[in-house]
Amino acid sequence: MNEPSATPAERTLDAWRAREAEIDARAHEVGLASPAQVAGRTGLEILQAMVAGEIPRAPISRTLNFLLVELEAGRAVFQGRPLFDHYNPLGTVHGGWVATLLDSAVGCAVHTLMEPGRSYTTVELKINYVKAVTHKVPLVRAVGEVIHRGGRIATAQGRLVGPDGTLYAHATTTCLLFEAQPSATP
Repeated sequence: MNEPSATPAERTLDAWRAREAEIDARAHEVGLASPAQVAGRTGLEILQAMVAGEIPRAPISRTLNFLLVELEAGRAVFQGRPLFDHYNPLGTVHGGWVATLLDSAVGCAVHTLMEPGRSYTTVELKINYVKAVTHKVPLVRAVGEVIHRGGRIATAQGRLVGPDGTLYAHATTTCLLFEAQPSATP
């Protein structure tokens, strides 16, 4: 569809689909990274390894049909395909699906700034829904960006947008930063 007559939204959608295909082409295991896979890595390095298929993707990404597509320090972008399976009784995509995508984006934006051995947890998540999402929206992106990172608290903001620039929801988060404790995988 990348013809000269394609609209900007069609070109954006084509680029988003190409990025999704590129990531999906990598052998992606779904599960939890082992302590050895994350030891000594920064948060950004851990997430980059996940995108590269070197460590497993989180199981929630398969369950809710979304994936991490872009990363840089202080920024994370998730892409999701809204499905009819995500609908609520009102006939639109459930707000929990939207919240999960935004929570992932803002949380992982904070994660990109973690030094080795440091972690975070969400203390607060605030979502504003401004337009309903349906399965007719081909793809959406949740873009998370850190606003502030201190020694114990970080804040971030996110926007859920369509390829045509439509804003569906926006969010803010507050995260508590701490020393990670080794944990056993189930």
